[in-house]
Amino acid sequence: MVAAAGSRLDKLSLDTVKLVFKRKSMVDTYGGRWIPVNLPAANPLRRMFSLSVFDALPEDMEEYWNEQYFQGINPPEVLSSEEAVLRFVAATPGAVGYIPASRADARVKVLLLVRPAADFSEPR
Repeated sequence: MVAAAGSRLDKLSLDTVKLVFKRKSMVDTYGGRWIPVNLPAANPLRRMFSLSVFDALPEDMEEYWNEQYFQGINPPEVLSSEEAVLRFVAATPGAVGYIPASRADARVKVLLLVRPAADFSEPR
């Protein structure tokens, strides 16, 4: 998980990430609004993230998001690429997203390393 390099946050717990990406936590400890961003559902990194954090694939969460929608809660925005996530997070206060650790640069601060779920394997 990454946030802008200038973020006051230094780390996130996995439990906090779950709450933020399920839109159950809307503000951080400093009162700033969370803006979580995802990669497209078919992206292998998104699939790994979803399995590792929620123990479910993106398509398995469709019913959850349908229920949330009727309560006025939208899912995180979807950005087209890892570079788009980097740029958005770096430029947007409160934004958090995920990228491969090797892609993190001076624009962002790593708040949590999410390890792949034990049963994750990329489709071939």
